[in-house]
Amino acid sequence: MSCTLSLNNISCCLGDRTLFRNVTINLTHKDKIAVLGPNGAGKTTLLKAIVGLQTISTGHFEIHHKRLETEKDFALARREVGFLFQDPDDQIIAPTVIEEVAFGLLNEGMKQSEAVAKAEAMLDELHISHLRDRITLNLSGGEKKMVALASVLVMKPAILLLDEPSAALDAKSENKLAEILKGIDKTMLIVSHDLGFIEKIGARKMFLTENGLIEG
Repeated sequence: MSCTLSLNNISCCLGDRTLFRNVTINLTHKDKIAVLGPNGAGKTTLLKAIVGLQTISTGHFEIHHKRLETEKDFALARREVGFLFQDPDDQIIAPTVIEEVAFGLLNEGMKQSEAVAKAEAMLDELHISHLRDRITLNLSGGEKKMVALASVLVMKPAILLLDEPSAALDAKSENKLAEILKGIDKTMLIVSHDLGFIEKIGARKMFLTENGLIEG
């Protein structure tokens, strides 16, 4: 099957320090791959680089066989990619849940009635309709994570990039999120240090080292 996302000999430095080099991986349709490693290994940096938010030293990315080279290329690619930040407070910007989930759709020019209907359908799909009119600032960490995920999924991305999705979640919220991610049929690249969470999702495991990725 053709590749949806390809990382080709990616290397990245932070100052004089090499975070990683020669990272190569191909993800096909519906692949779920987890990149594990300790804090500071460069996992988040790798995700940000895929969408052009971090400069790389060598290598290149491809999405649907389209090589990403210019800022325009990355801007177009970001329409195909849903990025879930480690801290949902860095992602949530609207005052209420329904406004947050509808925001991206409205930003793309969708009529408000249609955007709200799609947002409500996504909340229902994730079983968080009861949060519809809640103030986002007052949500728990687990609730914020689910709302952030809803705002990503409602945009129908082909590829999901998930940065430490289980971070700061209690056991109940973690299990709920793992069940949802396991059931999503999308190409998915997850970075984490939580091996137990990754095993719940059933993702293929790879470990990020200074010299590239090692199969887990």
